[in-house]
Amino acid sequence: MRNNLIETVMGGVVLLIAIFFLTFAYMSSGYKNGEGTSYWAQFDRIDGLFVGSDVRMSGVKIGTVKKVEINPQTYLAVVHFTSASDITLPKDSSAEILSDGLMGNKYLALVPGGEDENLSAGTEIKHTQSAVSLEGMIGQLIFSAKDAKKQETVPAAEKK
Repeated sequence: MRNNLIETVMGGVVLLIAIFFLTFAYMSSGYKNGEGTSYWAQFDRIDGLFVGSDVRMSGVKIGTVKKVEINPQTYLAVVHFTSASDITLPKDSSAEILSDGLMGNKYLALVPGGEDENLSAGTEIKHTQSAVSLEGMIGQLIFSAKDAKKQETVPAAEKK
């Protein structure tokens, strides 16, 4: 009987530690359900940006990507996101998709503009810069190195 009591107490302690950890993780994530100002932007490509990705300004998380879809008329990716309600964006602000390092997660970075007039909730951020494809950059580097090597060998062949 005493063995069952010890197992029950240990199970309760483990459960309390798990609840504490989950509460701490939730509170430190900065997630606020549905709060904030909604905006949207269109991009040529959004490689690696998903629902739930961070929205940051000056490296600080201020919101979350809420929805990603394709515009059937323009075939551009449309990203719907929220930012903290206490942050206002000038009309000439821009949005760009950046990466947390070489192999890190993608996030939406907002760059405030200089206009006096601010965007209203639910409007489009018109100035955007799409995600840079790491694979594409590596491919360009490889092919440009091959082309440079070919150009170096051509003059030597012409001298004969």
